[in-house]
Amino acid sequence: MINTIVFDLGAVLIDWNPHYLYSKIFQEEEMRHFLATVCTPDWNEEQDGGRSLAEATELLVGQYPEHEENIRHFYGRWSEMLGGEIAGTVEIFRQLKASGRYKLYALTNWSAETFPIAQERFEFLTWFDGIVMSGVEKDRKPFPSFYQTLLNRYSVKADEALFIDDNLRNVKAAQQLGIHSIHFHSPEQLKEELIRYEISVENR
Repeated sequence: MINTIVFDLGAVLIDWNPHYLYSKIFQEEEMRHFLATVCTPDWNEEQDGGRSLAEATELLVGQYPEHEENIRHFYGRWSEMLGGEIAGTVEIFRQLKASGRYKLYALTNWSAETFPIAQERFEFLTWFDGIVMSGVEKDRKPFPSFYQTLLNRYSVKADEALFIDDNLRNVKAAQQLGIHSIHFHSPEQLKEELIRYEISVENR
């Protein structure tokens, strides 16, 4: 019996993508090269794990001085990487919350320094019963200890929880801890997957 549902945030409930910013700065091919070789996902993930934005920025500026201006844009103009909410998933979340049948948590790889920007923009972030954020915990997915923090803090039993994430790496890590998991692709697919767990969401 599932009594707890745990959401990832980015690309599940919130549309965040560096392309939104850097497409204003570069041509497509240049943008992809910059994000693959300079401001990389691996580099960004270290900030999610607790490294300060200032330290991270200066590290890259030292390595790629010719890209200094565009490196500084990554966090200087970070809000421009935020798209809107992923409306279909937010509606599913709203209905789960309204049902009163589930505890609802977020387990997110997110910098503690940028998260307040999202909190101001997305009211639904107040609906959670708790949020475990990598930048605060100095730990992150897919490390088992990060999932365990949520389980321990909120007295959640792994086999009574369902985890939703767009990153297959993170889904597999949760499954290894005995947490039921859904690899998110779209709100429509999520709705179908929830039915397998006897969790129904109305069609609107």
